[in-house]
Amino acid sequence: MYEKPALSDRTSSSMSTSEDGPSHDLPHLEPIDPAAEKRLVRKCDLYVVPVLSLLYSLAFIDRINIGNARLQGLEKDLKMKGQDYNVALFVFFIPYILFEVPSNLLIRKITPSTWLSSIMILWGIVTVCMGVTQSYAGLVVCRFFLGLCEAGFFPGCMYLMSMYYRRYELQWRFNLFFSAVILAGAWSGLLAYALAKMAGIGGYDGWRWIFIIEGLVTFVLAVVSKSFIVDWPETAKFLSLEERQLLIRRLSEDMADARMDQLDGKARRRAFGDWKIYVGILMYLGVNNTGYSTSFFTPTILSQLGWTAVRAQVLSIPIYVVAAVTCLISALLTDRLRHRYAFAMLGVVTASIGYIILLAQGSVSVGVRYFAVYLVMAGGYITQPITLVWLSNNMGGHYKRSISAAMQIGFGNFGGIIASNIYLTSQKPRYPVGYGVSLALMWMCGIACTALAIGLRLENKKRERGERDGRLSLAKEEVENLGDDHPTFRFTY
Repeated sequence: MYEKPALSDRTSSSMSTSEDGPSHDLPHLEPIDPAAEKRLVRKCDLYVVPVLSLLYSLAFIDRINIGNARLQGLEKDLKMKGQDYNVALFVFFIPYILFEVPSNLLIRKITPSTWLSSIMILWGIVTVCMGVTQSYAGLVVCRFFLGLCEAGFFPGCMYLMSMYYRRYELQWRFNLFFSAVILAGAWSGLLAYALAKMAGIGGYDGWRWIFIIEGLVTFVLAVVSKSFIVDWPETAKFLSLEERQLLIRRLSEDMADARMDQLDGKARRRAFGDWKIYVGILMYLGVNNTGYSTSFFTPTILSQLGWTAVRAQVLSIPIYVVAAVTCLISALLTDRLRHRYAFAMLGVVTASIGYIILLAQGSVSVGVRYFAVYLVMAGGYITQPITLVWLSNNMGGHYKRSISAAMQIGFGNFGGIIASNIYLTSQKPRYPVGYGVSLALMWMCGIACTALAIGLRLENKKRERGERDGRLSLAKEEVENLGDDHPTFRFTY
């Protein structure tokens, strides 16, 4: 469990901010006014989470709408065959993975409102282009550029939100953000069905209008979003000077001396050499495969249970609603109980039961198979957001959080590459490889979660015994840039 880190005494008696981040000098300050703090958190909740949730919902819809377009004739019109659909899914992830770390370093230099709104404008344009392409090759090129443009958005949002909340406030806020995306998966099917009714207008088939209209909506909202996306706490325009100082102080108290506001050579080595990040990648990769599998293939899987495409899209909606509810309940409990590991494993076990049922689907009824999809979706969406927030909770400093979020999400999206290649057309409707690989990856996530929990617990004990205090004898500028390697920092699990 979490142990609150002690604060070191300081010689300075003030707190200030700079372009590199807040100064964490916090000696002998008056206790924080609970009423003022509560008002501040509510204000952050109003300005930070809703806007990012709406915009990421659009990003998610633009990424997965190809699954709904497939049901409306995409493959037939573009003369796709064999594994062409899987290749179109796969190519998205190449730039998406490669560009996430550079993007999160750029967002530190550029204001979040400018960077996030700009890349959103670009992927809105690309989505429209997917609706007017006349060839399979054109679709693949569009998917590549969609991955390039979307790469920075999710890790950027994760990074930005983590800079506004204490560690045991973040899971609930992030899951609100994440549940908006889950619900987007629900109504995207219904929206796609409605847009497909535009077939024939302008000479375009229904699947083309899915891309065109959704891309135009993204573009318009992106243009106006620059005024609504928040920037870093040090310059947040929606807060007064006193509120900014209070926000920075409470975050500083939560993180103690864990600062990394300068990205010099030693900081790079500490960040890119941190074992926790690589375990976090395995955690996210394992469960992310399930997230993408359900998004890409749920409509197809349901249609192959013997239902029409329209009924399959409608019956996918309650699955997403249940997943969103379980996602929010788990967030509330994991923050209240200040514990991550057990809830992550609960999701792993739940999804595993679903996969086992689907692997044995020849022996069970359609209703049981439908219930199994609920289990897979709910379990995946319990664990997936926890893996992200859990790693972020254990990263100290601006740059460390930036790099860790980008690496975990970026390389963890290899799970999406795997998901796009294991549901083989030749194996439908049973997909033994797809379900079997997904089950194995869920347990890779579970093993990685276990390794992280054990490692963090052991490291906390070493710090309690003073085995890391030798780092305090390093040069002053290095001690002040240690991030979570600082001896006073305590890890959460």
